[in-house]
Formats: sequence, structure tokens, C-alpha cells
Amino acid sequence: MTFKKYDWGLIIRIVLLFATMSGAALLLSNGLFLIMVAVLALIIFQVTDLYRFTNKSKEELEQFVESVHYRDFSRHFDEKNAPVAVQPMRKGFNEINSTFKIISKERETQYQYLQKILELIDTGILSYDNKEGEVMWMNESFKQLLSIPYLKTIHSLEKRDPDLYKEIVSVKPGESKVTSITTDKNTLKVLLSATAFQTEGKIYKLIAFQNINEALDETESKAWQKLLSVMTHEIMNSVAPISSLAETLKNRLQLSLKELNNNSGSLDDLELGIDTIKRRSEGLLKFAETYRNLNKITNPNLKKVYVRDMFETLHRLMQPTFEQKNIELEIILKDPDLILEADTDLIEQVLINLILNAADAVKEVASPRIQLSAYITPNNKVVIKVADNGIGISADLMEKIFIPFFSTRKTGSGIGLSLCKQIMMLHKGNIKVQSVAGEGTAFLLFF
Repeated sequence: MTFKKYDWGLIIRIVLLFATMSGAALLLSNGLFLIMVAVLALIIFQVTDLYRFTNKSKEELEQFVESVHYRDFSRHFDEKNAPVAVQPMRKGFNEINSTFKIISKERETQYQYLQKILELIDTGILSYDNKEGEVMWMNESFKQLLSIPYLKTIHSLEKRDPDLYKEIVSVKPGESKVTSITTDKNTLKVLLSATAFQTEGKIYKLIAFQNINEALDETESKAWQKLLSVMTHEIMNSVAPISSLAETLKNRLQLSLKELNNNSGSLDDLELGIDTIKRRSEGLLKFAETYRNLNKITNPNLKKVYVRDMFETLHRLMQPTFEQKNIELEIILKDPDLILEADTDLIEQVLINLILNAADAVKEVASPRIQLSAYITPNNKVVIKVADNGIGISADLMEKIFIPFFSTRKTGSGIGLSLCKQIMMLHKGNIKVQSVAGEGTAFLLFF
């Protein structure tokens, strides 16, 4: 419909030219050469007019094709000042440009919307050319997860983390696998999920990196809680009668000492043996009762608290002991108004435990130093850090220190760090450790 006027204009010009040429032929056959000259001039004018008409449309079409080629949909063809024959064509071009502009705007909006969603999610996303290895896109979560500001090709990752590189390259589209990532002295468990898509003749691989550390910690914590509950119940049920029976036997033995012959000292040995059974039974009961405390904390009393107030309390509590042991306690808090939502008593218990562990780690260091600090991360998480310059923790022990019953000290019960971890999980937070053997250790509490 838009080009009807253009079609009629072209048809009329062709018909008039055909009629003029037919008349010229008729005049030529009748020998009317003088009139033929005037008709010939008319033919030349009509041919020129037809050329200009078609050439103008060709120029308009070339300009339109150029704007489409360079995606310049902002271009507007003037309709009012254009020749009448070209006006319909320009109107059609403007309508097509407007349609393309709307489509382009919708696509740009959807792209920006998708970009924002992918930047906000905690899952790391990486996309790269499956053949060449060129990285096409990665979101902020991926950069933070691997502490990588930029990655040109997937092969660049091989030097940084060879094991992770092998896992990424080997995972097939539709598959998922669990692997470990080591960054900044931290080890994280991540779930790799892969998919593939094709565009412009190239195949791209898209990998999702989901941090499952917290999920694994929660599952592991629940498993330990169930185990501890069953174990302490069975221990106490089995040992309590033994302790009671030992007490009864000791009382009866003491009543019978006057009637029995103890010349050989066998009765003394018997009484000592009963005392040993009773003492060890009570010790085992106390041991089971201690680990029972891991399951007693269920609902923390959360309230907003200034971090500086907690640090002041800890300083007053620990400073006399540290002065005696010649340990330097350094407190760093750049933001005095830093607030976190926590159960003050429980978090102070966690910090005291970590500080005492740090004090034990630096006791053989020439210049023992413990640093207590707090800050807020770019993703608005409050972090409290307890660091020391002690003996550090070896790599083979790093994954075991939060396991109940496990302790690197001969006098340790193995309950402290397990309890710390459970308290942080009750706060919907997490505890991480960074350590280098011989250089020191840092525990980080994430709220």
C-alpha cells in the first residue's frame, strides 16, 4: 500500500514514453521530419525524467540499506520536502526504521535486565568459546569467587589453578561435579554445572560455579549433631550404672575391712581399683556432658550491637593475661559505628575461644602478636578477624580443625572450634580459616 503512488508514477511515465515513441515512429513513416524533431526532444525529456525518477529511488534505497547495515535506526528520511514520487518510499523507510528501533530497544532492555540479574546472583557464571577458549563473559560473582579481575582465555586459568582448569575443561554439557577452589589461602567446595549453546557458527560453553561450602557445612553439622546426640546418650546410659556400682562396691568394701584379712594388701589394691573405675567413669560422664553442649544451642538471642563495644569488653578481659604473657593485642576498627546483628554472649564466646587459641599458637614466637579487626566487605557482609603470627596450621590439618573431637593440642578437647562453627551457622554466617605454616593463622567470622 505504501508504494502504490510510486508504482503508478513509474507506470504512467513508461506508458507516456511508449506512446510518444509510437507517435514518433508514425511520424517517421509518414515523412514528417520537422514535427519529428520536436517529438524527439520530448522523448529525450521523458527518458531523462524516467532516469531521474528511478535513480532517486535507487539513492533512497541505498541510504536505507546503509542505515540498516550500520544499525543506524535513528536516521529519519524527510517526507514533507521530498519529491511527491519519493514521499511514499521515505514514509515506508521511516516506518521500518521505527520498527527496528523498537525491536532494538526491547533487546537492549532485555540484555541489560539479564546482565543485572546475572551480576546480582551469588552463582559464578563463565562463558567461553569451546574451540578457541576465548572468554566471552563472566560475572562479578565469578571474579570474586576466584579473585580474578580479568580472564582473556580459559587456558590462562591453567597457570593459576591447574586442577580447576582440568575440571572445567573436562566437564561435559549437562554434567555437574563437585570440585575445590583455593584462593587467598581459602579452600572452597563448588558445584560445576555446564551447558553449551551455538551462535554464529560457534559453540560456546557456559559454566556455573555454585559455592556449596555453607550447604555442606550445614549438612555436616547436622550429621555431627545427630551422632553426638546418640553417642552421648549411649555413653551416659552405659557409664552411669558403672559409676554407681563402683561407689556401692567401695562402700561395702570399707564396711567389710574389719572382718577381712588385709595382711597381703589385696584389699587395698581392690579399693584402689574400684576408685580408678569410679574416677574414670565420672570422667567419661563429664566428657559426654561436655559434648552434649554442642546440641544445646538452638535459638540465638539476636540484637544489634556495636562491634566496638564487643572489642572493648574483650580488651578488658584479655589484656591482663596478655600482659603477663608478653603478648601484644592489636585492635583495628576503621569504622567505629560498625554494627552487626548477633547474640553478644555467643559471639564473645567464639572470639574468646579464637583469641585463646591464638595465644597458644604464639607462645613460642619471639614477638607474639594477636590482631583483632573488623570491616565490611563490598557485598555488605560484616567480617571479624582474629589473626596471629604463630606457628600456623599445616595444609593436611586445615580441613580437620572444625571436626568435633579433633584437636592439635594434647590438652585440647576438640570442642572449641566445632562450637564456634555451630554458633556462626546459627547466625546464618560462616567461619573460615587462612593459615601458612610458620607464618601465622587468621580466623574470619562472616555475618
